[in-house]
Amino acid sequence: MSHRINQFSNGGFIEFDTGSFDEWCVFVTRSNGKRFAPTDIQYFSRLKKLGEKYGSSKIYDDFVVVFNRTQPGVDPNTLKLIHFLSRFYEKDALEVEIWFNVLYAGMIAEENKEKAILGKRIKRLGMYQVLIENFNPEEAAVFSKGKKWKELHQLMKKRGF
Repeated sequence: MSHRINQFSNGGFIEFDTGSFDEWCVFVTRSNGKRFAPTDIQYFSRLKKLGEKYGSSKIYDDFVVVFNRTQPGVDPNTLKLIHFLSRFYEKDALEVEIWFNVLYAGMIAEENKEKAILGKRIKRLGMYQVLIENFNPEEAAVFSKGKKWKELHQLMKKRGF
């Protein structure tokens, strides 16, 4: 059963629903009614491109603000904060708000998944790689696949998270 997380000013919305693996799949429904489950490559690519315009560090720092507030449940105050942070991005404010909502929901999902030892930190690693270390989005999206959690934990620790 779907659980709506947030409604956007354009009429679109974001929700959790049952996906291939569990009930924590994140879906975005656009204002035209088209529904899709965003991939890491999609949001890494767009945020990297937006980073070229607004500064990768700015986008990463705003992401970290959301990361630090993420818990296993949806917090309306964090959704308001995302809306507020997104206003800085002027013409791209709605797009940034949507992608930050996707990341927020994805981190909540990671915090709730069984056997996800690293939790939301896995999203932070990808964002760090794309925005700070200049990985290409495709590379960052598959970086953790096949790696043991202890190895990833050490890599995260070296980066300060």
